[in-house]
Amino acid sequence: MKIAHRSKVRSFFLGATLFAGFGFDGYAADPERSFLIDLNSREVTELGSLGGGRTVATGINDLGQVVGQSVTSASRYHAFITGPDGIGIRDLGILGVVDQSSATAINGAGQVVGHSGEAFITGADGRNMRPIGSLGGGSTSAHDINAAGQVVGQSFTSAGSYHGFITGPDGMGMRDLDTSGGRTSTPLAINDSGQVAGHYVTSAGAQGAFITGPDGMGMKDLGALGGAITDVYDINAAGQVVGAYRASSGVTHAFITGTDGVGMRDLGTLGGGFSVAQGINDAGEVVGRSTISTGAEHVFITGPGGEGLTDLSSLVGLPEGLVQVYEIDINNAGQVSAMGIPEPQSYIMLLAGLALIGFVARRKHLLV
Repeated sequence: MKIAHRSKVRSFFLGATLFAGFGFDGYAADPERSFLIDLNSREVTELGSLGGGRTVATGINDLGQVVGQSVTSASRYHAFITGPDGIGIRDLGILGVVDQSSATAINGAGQVVGHSGEAFITGADGRNMRPIGSLGGGSTSAHDINAAGQVVGQSFTSAGSYHGFITGPDGMGMRDLDTSGGRTSTPLAINDSGQVAGHYVTSAGAQGAFITGPDGMGMKDLGALGGAITDVYDINAAGQVVGAYRASSGVTHAFITGTDGVGMRDLGTLGGGFSVAQGINDAGEVVGRSTISTGAEHVFITGPGGEGLTDLSSLVGLPEGLVQVYEIDINNAGQVSAMGIPEPQSYIMLLAGLALIGFVARRKHLLV
């Protein structure tokens, strides 16, 4: 089974301080809205907000519990969790005195990881938030969590380097993944056997994608299609990895691999020139974004094993604004979480605001 969520594919903000001390008067009036889409019943449930109208969903588990961040009535982003099937949004609170938090991933027990001044993990059902710690430095980002509570992300070492890490169960015992030297990794996804997927940069500036064996051991290169730059978003129980690659021609397409990251395959598009795969479940059903022939971006879903791209709007009546999607995930129950922007201008203004205060958008590292 997949890491019982997806994440992240996958957090919308990686290790960021979310709008601390800032209001939202400078942003467009149209808020980010998040939804749970049930592909079995064809029902779409809006998650609501924590009082401020903006909600960014980043992950979902097999119960349909969704996590992310939402603006409170006090105009602060706080991490949230919902009940099963996306019903009932709840504030996860904060660590310490920093009035902000964000959630990046959730497992089947409802353990959540994210950031609130520092990286955190919770107990079951999002209760009892606590710090994860670091590799000896002062900053850590938690990107994903599996069924055992193993967390992956990045942390500063005592030497000031930013390294990838994996923890033991329940977020205990952080281990450096970059001890061999020569490369720095960004672990982005972990499955229940502890296989980790992400991307890396070498000391010479070369970029690539990787997968490990169980428990984060034995990092190996995923390779690339046509000498492309490869970016990873998710991994399932079989070790199938999804993401996107950018060819030397500049074209960006979604990909899926076979078991244990072997054999990368282009997923194609919905008729346009761009696609990116952002989530995969244990059946190999993939969700992501693709342009259609007009250049507009739509959400796609594939069949098992990544076969056949289908425009999600042909299966489900999507709410206004959901066509422009920047976070999407799928669980093993056939439920999809997604965040939509009513107008492209809203997202442009959001990114402009984030850039001014040094934020980093999750999983848009190289390609999007």
